[in-house]
Amino acid sequence: MFGLCCLTLVIGAFACMNYRIHIPQSIRSFLIEVGELSYFAGRFFKELFSRPFEMRELMRQCYQMGNKSLVLVGVTGFILGLVMTLQTRPTLMEFGAESWMPSMVGISIVREIGPVIIALICAGRISSGIGAELGSMRVTEQIDAMEVSGTNPFKYLVVTRILAAILMIPLLIIYGDAIALFGSALIENFKGDVSFLLFFNNVFDALEYSDINPAIIKSFFFGFAIGLVGCFKGYNCERGTVGVGEASNSAVVYTSMLLFIIDFIAVFVTDIFYS
Repeated sequence: MFGLCCLTLVIGAFACMNYRIHIPQSIRSFLIEVGELSYFAGRFFKELFSRPFEMRELMRQCYQMGNKSLVLVGVTGFILGLVMTLQTRPTLMEFGAESWMPSMVGISIVREIGPVIIALICAGRISSGIGAELGSMRVTEQIDAMEVSGTNPFKYLVVTRILAAILMIPLLIIYGDAIALFGSALIENFKGDVSFLLFFNNVFDALEYSDINPAIIKSFFFGFAIGLVGCFKGYNCERGTVGVGEASNSAVVYTSMLLFIIDFIAVFVTDIFYS
């Protein structure tokens, strides 16, 4: 994101120097939006450490994002564990390696599949919800009314939601991973007559800090991306009620794309430090 922002500034500098550079409109619009998103993120960090601290609103947003996502994340994690075990077990049985099932499933879910899938599920619920909520407030001029009354709407609406997403997404990912491992253990107990104690002993024996730490660290960045894009799209919503739907839809699309980019960077950096 920082590199694209710098590229936007370089292109603007060349334009000011009267160099004729033909840039397609789609690429120009993309670079402008990346620059605006980068400025929006910078404003978030600036407002984050300034007073007043809206703790009551932050707690309310944490409840809205965390507690009300438990059922969705739990069902997703449970089905993820069931499906992954059912699909993988026949292949391992062909090689006589079904004893590796707990460790393989545990490492796969904790390191990669759990965080990404649950972050995408949360992007669909949380990011679109934020975009629709703030977009509705923008088109009905509620944000303008807050500015006129002397309240800082960015501090109250944006900072609290992004910070709540940063705090809640890692907890939801840990919760979803635990439910997914329980679903996998249930299948192993039913199909392979493996006790729950033996299953989880094998899982925790296989897991190392190099598996857990990167997954937890990148989950904070997932939360930041989910909250940032949703707030950005909703806060800058235009064109009335049509814009609210567009803001909600584009928030999910942009967030999903950004999650995959963050995941790739996290895997690349992890490979460098732990290889």
